[in-house]
Amino acid sequence: MKTRLMGVLEAAWCLGVSRQRASQLSYRPDFPLPLAELAMGPVWLADDIEQYAADRARRPGRPRKETE
Repeated sequence: MKTRLMGVLEAAWCLGVSRQRASQLSYRPDFPLPLAELAMGPVWLADDIEQYAADRARRPGRPRKETE
């Protein structure tokens, strides 16, 4: 069985977001840890990203600003 890997672009496709947004999400504490950091960027196990996508509560649109 082959190990499936994903970079930022593949993670973005899986999550249904832009590459930039996938990169931003990767800094969240609940995002899976990368398997390795290569010169091209982080690499994750595809199963980890797919599970994150399934568990992610996604709300469309920009979050509301907090008002004082």
